[in-house]
Amino acid sequence: MDQLSSLMKNYFQHKKAEIMGINNFARFAIFVPIIEQNGEYHFVFQVRSKFIKQPGEISFPGGKVDETDLSTKDAAIRELQEELGVDMDQIELLGELDYMITPFHFALYPFIGTLASQTKFHLNPDEVEDIFFAPVSQMMKMTPKEHPIHLQVSPSEDFPYHLIPNGENYNWRTTVINEKFYEYEGHVIWGLTATILSHALEELRKASKG
Repeated sequence: MDQLSSLMKNYFQHKKAEIMGINNFARFAIFVPIIEQNGEYHFVFQVRSKFIKQPGEISFPGGKVDETDLSTKDAAIRELQEELGVDMDQIELLGELDYMITPFHFALYPFIGTLASQTKFHLNPDEVEDIFFAPVSQMMKMTPKEHPIHLQVSPSEDFPYHLIPNGENYNWRTTVINEKFYEYEGHVIWGLTATILSHALEELRKASKG
């Protein structure tokens, strides 16, 4: 018993908490690129290719973390290079943004960084149809529209109601997601991209205050 107690004590003293069940989540790394043009900083957004999921939507460079990626940071930089075709020496990683867990078992790890003003883009047509630039200062002045999405629980037909209190009348929790929408020069930025954008803008405001 003393040996078991000692083993447990040693284990839990060295254990670092993680998100419960994180190994069952699909991990995605995102790069929020900023570039200076005409003396002003701009976000670089991409229009998704018609050959991939959610074609035509606006996003930041990013994708699934591969087993060969050394870290989520490396995955974000790799995706940036693969999708926008920029050289490594044109990229400066500033740091990480807050990670995000979605109701769909996605774990998102966004990073923010800058691209050299003379960066040449060589878009991957299989993933990116086009790119556009939006001034950071202008985006900061925007108040996104918000529309609620109601998420409800829908158990399967063979769900064992007899094992839970109140059976089929169980009082399931529900939640609401306030979906953000930014509109810029005919482009609509919404979904996870708008959520990350909103967070990045808030962090940039904090950074500007020193």
